[in-house]
Amino acid sequence: MQMTLHVVPLRLRHRFTIAHGSTDLQHNLIVELRDGEHAGYGEASTVGYYGNSAASMGASLERLRDAIEADHVDVPAAFWARHASALAADPFALCALDQAAHDLWGKRLGLPVWRLFGLSLAALPPSDYTIGIAPVAEMVAKLREFPRFPIYKIKLGTDDDLAIVRELRRHTTAVFRIDANCAWTAARTLELAPQLAALGVEFLEQPLPPDDDDGQAAVFARSVLPLVADESCQGEADVARCASRFHGINVKLTKCGGITPARRMIASARQLGLKVMVGCMTESTVGISAIGQLLPLLDWADLDGALLLADDVAEGVSVGEDGIVSFPGRAGLGIRWRGLSPRA
Repeated sequence: MQMTLHVVPLRLRHRFTIAHGSTDLQHNLIVELRDGEHAGYGEASTVGYYGNSAASMGASLERLRDAIEADHVDVPAAFWARHASALAADPFALCALDQAAHDLWGKRLGLPVWRLFGLSLAALPPSDYTIGIAPVAEMVAKLREFPRFPIYKIKLGTDDDLAIVRELRRHTTAVFRIDANCAWTAARTLELAPQLAALGVEFLEQPLPPDDDDGQAAVFARSVLPLVADESCQGEADVARCASRFHGINVKLTKCGGITPARRMIASARQLGLKVMVGCMTESTVGISAIGQLLPLLDWADLDGALLLADDVAEGVSVGEDGIVSFPGRAGLGIRWRGLSPRA
């Protein structure tokens, strides 16, 4: 087996701002695993507030090149287990490797990964579309750019959050989801929740910092809106802790280390009575196609990452302008690699 690392520049359609910061361009890492005629692809995003880069993730994988290339993808979960401990400090790199292994596995067997998991595409939740923080006129313009979505995820964390939601509500009857990315206090969350509920908000995602346990407990006990964990649910060990503080979890493949642990997190959440969302970072269709294989297992989906891009590097699972997720019918993750940059 041969591993190739691609560093790809992803230019965004618009500057994307959340409470943690802004970005116009980022360089993600694509892992290619080639075994004879078949090649599998996986992606890891670069996220400044998690302290990673394409170079750091590439270095993590380069240290394991000999072990990876001497291995084979029999069952992806077993392949993941053989390399997980060596990449425990770099779950983003592990995620890209695991996605590539799943893609290669499906292509070798000639079937989509979702089918190999025993899943059906008969009933799928739609994806939301994310509106990043900007002057409110720009946020309205972003909403109008994709006016047919049934659900919008609105990033907040400003002094004018309520006014922003009120203005956006004037332009659509769609469901709103609010993601404050840890920017609120417990008092502010409890103050805003009833007013946001009246404005058609479905749930609040991670309003408080993950270390504010007392505040989260107070909000969980009194909030009129459901609470979904994101930054508080990084990996498998966090699911049980979230059960007494949140109503649902947002699983991010990059943060937990790939499809393999994500499936276990979803199963654990179900056992604990939690609802489940799988979300994306700013990533190409490679990463979105990996997330899409889990869509039949979810209550909520946030698969709009590739829609936020001006350029893409692949074709595969896609989100339409009505939020409906489409699958290409190809084996593996459904990816057809196009590429934008030379191999690194």
